[in-house]
Amino acid sequence: METTILCNKPKTKLGHILVKTLCCALLICSVLLFFSAQWYINHYGDTGFDSVLFTLFSNMNGVDSGILKSFALDALLPTSFVSALCICVIFLIRIKKEWFFKIKLWHKSVIALIIALIFLICAGSKVSIFGYAYKLMHKSTLFDDFYIDPAETEIIFPEEKQNLIYIFLESIENAYMSKADGGALPKNIMKELTHLADENVNFSHNSSVGGFFTPPGSTWTVAAMVSQSAGIPLKASPGTLNNNEYGKDAFLPGVTTLTDILHQNGYNQALMVGSNASFANRDIYYKNHNTDFIYDLNTAKEDKLIPEDYYVWWGMEDTYLFDYAKDKLLEMSKEDKPFSLTLLTVDTHFADGFICNFCKNEYHEQYSNVISCASRQVHNFVNWLKKQSFYKNTTIVIAGDHLTMDNEYIQRNVDENYERTVYNCFINSKTETENLKNRVFTSFDMFPTTLSAIGCEIGGERLGLGTNLFSQKPTLAEEIGYDELSYQLDLSSKYYIKNFLIKQ
Repeated sequence: METTILCNKPKTKLGHILVKTLCCALLICSVLLFFSAQWYINHYGDTGFDSVLFTLFSNMNGVDSGILKSFALDALLPTSFVSALCICVIFLIRIKKEWFFKIKLWHKSVIALIIALIFLICAGSKVSIFGYAYKLMHKSTLFDDFYIDPAETEIIFPEEKQNLIYIFLESIENAYMSKADGGALPKNIMKELTHLADENVNFSHNSSVGGFFTPPGSTWTVAAMVSQSAGIPLKASPGTLNNNEYGKDAFLPGVTTLTDILHQNGYNQALMVGSNASFANRDIYYKNHNTDFIYDLNTAKEDKLIPEDYYVWWGMEDTYLFDYAKDKLLEMSKEDKPFSLTLLTVDTHFADGFICNFCKNEYHEQYSNVISCASRQVHNFVNWLKKQSFYKNTTIVIAGDHLTMDNEYIQRNVDENYERTVYNCFINSKTETENLKNRVFTSFDMFPTTLSAIGCEIGGERLGLGTNLFSQKPTLAEEIGYDELSYQLDLSSKYYIKNFLIKQ
């Protein structure tokens, strides 16, 4: 009998250690997920669970170190404190007086599991995972009913093809204008961009300078680039999760995009970003869709634009980006073919933006000063373009990528009832229209509208889920309502997985 007891004691002790370890691990993971979700919402705002999934699974090369520090302070640090507190209270503190019954290990384990479950439910609620799961179980026929395949649509280019410069402005929205100009602030902190919109073509949701709405699947940078160049959202469906980790090898291979169409019509094309182009697989998306050259932080070093060890913010600030663009545009304009250059700025990224050498101390908030500087830099770049010989044959599209993710700045400065939209401006458009104001339109509509701006005729005036805003045809958001469009986009779509994620 004694031998049996001696053999069983170590096993029991080992089992207790294993149970405690598993419970502690689950508790730590659940607390980490809670604070991570809270950090994500506080910094990015409610961008939808698609953006959370994409952030988790896509390429993170070149992410700003400031974001990592913020995550460490606001998520990892409180996780360590709360987890340690819970573990100490549940497992390490011995209760000398039991009031009703002796507290055994399984009682403590149940308490730990309940606390972990509470943290998990709270985390899921913050990032809308339960709503996402519900929508996954419900199918939409939106794409079946309304998607127009560009590959099967007649698109006629003008005899003299127009060059295209497309500038994605990080987080530039119309809220930055003064209330008198249609914005949300006491003073206009993007005067130059407002002036450009006033003097050129600006499609607006109201009667003054305004912009477009960002439906689900277009609320973060790479999703915005997809939506404006392909007329579809970037959906983080189960099919997407199995698609080479969000484009590791192929990024929406079944979609015909703006760059595909320009390639088919003889354009020389380039993408230029001031960070690492591989972040979020942006380089794969553009390479897969017939962009000839990708310029980024690494090529800028190779071209001796910046020193080999140079790195600020996300890579290099926008002043270098515009200098780099000038050099490449002069090269591209000398070739005997039309060109298209897509730019993506970065200085106005959250949180608080990056103060460069050209920023002024005009406002009490850093982000306001950065936005004001960005506005001046874009204006100066446009003025430089106007002096070039290729300008008369070049259309410039300037568009914010999405609403700012600097959620704390918006909460401090923008009334919660203000209707936020993204900035747009078309300069030197080959097409005109009087149907500019009081429109309900989205980032999807930028796709066919850009082609129309360079003089193309589009059969049916629609591509993807987008409508040519220069036409008299209503947008999909106007036809079925923006709320209904957003709801349908959130639902699962077999069409999306079959036709966009898989090369036919």
